[in-house]
Amino acid sequence: MRRYRLLAPCLAWFLCSLHEKQAVAFPYTAEPGDTLASLSERFYGKVELEKVIVAANGFENQVPLLPGMRIEVPAVSFVRAGKTDSWAGLAESLLGNAARAEALALSNETMPWIPPKPGQEIVVPYPLRYVAARGDSTASIAYRFLGKRDHSYVIDRFNDLRGAALEPGDVVLVPVTDLALTDEGREAAFDAVQRVLGETRGEGRDHEERAQRELPRLKLAVRQGQYVEAVALANQLGFTEDMSDEVTAAVLFELVKSYVALGESTLASETCVEWRRHAVEVVLDPVWVSPKVLTACANSPAPKPEASSSASAAKVPPPASAKPRTPPAPTPRDPTP
Repeated sequence: MRRYRLLAPCLAWFLCSLHEKQAVAFPYTAEPGDTLASLSERFYGKVELEKVIVAANGFENQVPLLPGMRIEVPAVSFVRAGKTDSWAGLAESLLGNAARAEALALSNETMPWIPPKPGQEIVVPYPLRYVAARGDSTASIAYRFLGKRDHSYVIDRFNDLRGAALEPGDVVLVPVTDLALTDEGREAAFDAVQRVLGETRGEGRDHEERAQRELPRLKLAVRQGQYVEAVALANQLGFTEDMSDEVTAAVLFELVKSYVALGESTLASETCVEWRRHAVEVVLDPVWVSPKVLTACANSPAPKPEASSSASAAKVPPPASAKPRTPPAPTPRDPTP
């Protein structure tokens, strides 16, 4: 089966990011004798960070790892600051929101009004998704994951809570920085990507079914500002001729948004051209689509003339950020990226 040429550069970009110390959450398959504590010590060098793995995988307290169980292992990222970079600009591209500049600056032991130095290595915190339980507060979550109750204001501002009390079921993102991988952890991350490459080249897999199953997870990653992970996940799904145009277009559009957020304008434009091949009747509505995405897609082939005038012409659905932070109960609240 033919795979679009887009797949190779995307995965190559992700593999290169590992060599440049830009690691993100990677999949790990449990082996006999593995525990969350032992994996935490192997990958982070700290047993106590198993609580991060627990939260990242949505586990409740201690969960026995059975051989073959697949989990996600989060890690921080590292990038080099450019000559014109600011904390606000870096926060928008790396964390999905310029308002998170303060958290990014504090993660690098400085203040947001002091610009990063050109060439400076920037630590990008991992936005850990945490579902609040009864009795949780920003202070208790800060103490649990950031080590200090005083850092509750970081969580408050990172999620634009504006002092609102947390309720059970609320979803907050915690910018965790103490997740640098050990040599063994980096090796495991690299091996995971290699296995993903092998899986996407495998024959006999039902790509359509897998893509449909993983699409909600992909959209959630983009919504939460986890753009590098979204790139990796989108490429795990592969792009083959046995996938429908509808599903392929949905995956590719999330990939476009991720590349735009990461500042990869060339990849974003190339991906948008590929997306347009599978979504010729989709109208990019400027009300819901960001100007940066519109710019990236400016050079893509125009839709068929009848698409824009047809009453049935599809429109890209509004992003999650257009929704209020607090949906009607009992749906948990999601933070606005």
